[in-house]
Amino acid sequence: MKPIIRNLLTISFFGLSLSGCMTAAEHRQDLRDSSDEKLTLGIAQREVKNGMSPAEVAKVLGSPNMVTRDRDNTETWIYDKVSTETAYSTSKGGVAALVLGGGGGAGGIGAGGVSQATGATSRTQRTLTIIIKFKNNAVSEFTYNSTSF
Repeated sequence: MKPIIRNLLTISFFGLSLSGCMTAAEHRQDLRDSSDEKLTLGIAQREVKNGMSPAEVAKVLGSPNMVTRDRDNTETWIYDKVSTETAYSTSKGGVAALVLGGGGGAGGIGAGGVSQATGATSRTQRTLTIIIKFKNNAVSEFTYNSTSF
């Protein structure tokens, strides 16, 4: 094969192989749920106000994980959420295969016809705890804790 044709084929293959590669961050972004029904700290901070009734809070945040009532007749609602996001990205061939196999007659796969693979994994864990206290059937106290690691 003439060197010019071989170089054009190599460049074309290189362009096509890179167009399908995504990073773990791009995969994670594709997986994110954009649902408005998901409980987030922002929703709680924006919607929960002192004086709201339990029914109003339930309409905004949904059902709590735990409900308690103490001796002073203070009702406490606890929302406790934990989420883990994992994204894994992999690509085969790509630049390593082209660099290793560009000059031989091995079809551009690499030494001995072995395909090259690379990958990345990303994991994020989040927790959200919301504590709402009701006195006289109205929100009297609202606290929260949010972590991401």
